[in-house]
Amino acid sequence: MQTKNVQNKTMQFNDVKVGDKLPEQAIAITVALISNGALATRDFFPGHHDKDAAIELGSPHIFMNILTTNGLVQAFVERWSGPESVFKNIDIKLGMPNYPGDTMTFMGEVTATDPQNRTVEVGLAGKNQYGMHVTGTVQLVLP
Repeated sequence: MQTKNVQNKTMQFNDVKVGDKLPEQAIAITVALISNGALATRDFFPGHHDKDAAIELGSPHIFMNILTTNGLVQAFVERWSGPESVFKNIDIKLGMPNYPGDTMTFMGEVTATDPQNRTVEVGLAGKNQYGMHVTGTVQLVLP
């Protein structure tokens, strides 16, 4: 079964089942996304906005910081769950870097539900050409 939120309405707890798949989402990784995400999160580490500094560190280009990835994870899940969902926890682990020119594709699945608290757990992954950039879980409450 695939649950889809196409009208920007909030998913209702009773409409969600373990095994429901979130619609995949591909995100183009650009210099602007990486550098603006780093600066917006006050991460001034040169590897996130200065290509020459990143190369000196042994990287082929600037690379995405974890706070930008965290924001993309939340946006991916909220695109499915809707604006009235309440995030309780985001637990992610970084893997391969995201560089400009990559495409990261998010995929996710409902892995647990708790009717007493109306809580839903989503397992997710974001993959690029090198492998998994991010894996983790998100817990949220649905009306």
